[in-house]
Amino acid sequence: MSLSSRLEQAGRPLIEQQLAHPTVAGIARGDLPEPVFRSWLEQDYLFLLDYVRVFSRLAWQAPDAHLADLVDLAHATYHDELSLHRSLAAEFGADLDGAVKGAPCRAYTAFLLDSAASYADGLAALYPCMWGYSTLGAILAENMPPDPRYRRWIETYSDPAFAALTRRCAHMLDESAPEPVRAETLFLQGMRHELDFWNVPDQR
Repeated sequence: MSLSSRLEQAGRPLIEQQLAHPTVAGIARGDLPEPVFRSWLEQDYLFLLDYVRVFSRLAWQAPDAHLADLVDLAHATYHDELSLHRSLAAEFGADLDGAVKGAPCRAYTAFLLDSAASYADGLAALYPCMWGYSTLGAILAENMPPDPRYRRWIETYSDPAFAALTRRCAHMLDESAPEPVRAETLFLQGMRHELDFWNVPDQR
């Protein structure tokens, strides 16, 4: 079994905890209160800006064979995911330009940016976000909510193109051959940040 597969196996209980979280459950039903999703959109927008920086920092360290992979991941995050957030922000009245990081966002982005000082560590730390959202998207897409705005969010992360980017990330992680125990520690720390990120601050 590959390292990425072992990490995914270790992360499944935290996926189940995310599915049970009130924010995720509300998205799945399509009845999440608008102030909650508005606040979450603002936090995730700020997170994604730093996620692009993480990919860029890793691209600088990457072997030639994976430079394009990381540039593609940065491009997809900046243009596709952030475009979705800007579109949804208009519908939910989110203030992306005026948003301020809450504690979960600050902790998670600091963890990722610090981990990205090392190529292998950075890949292990960021993999929970790629794999977690791809997995959540696939599960939530099995029973789409009636609200088209929440459906659009789910469709983004259940898209086969996003799953393909996740597989590319897994391949890079496996090739980087990090020390397995350290990789699992970073991966599970990232998964815990993912869970904590659903605790939305400053609802209004």
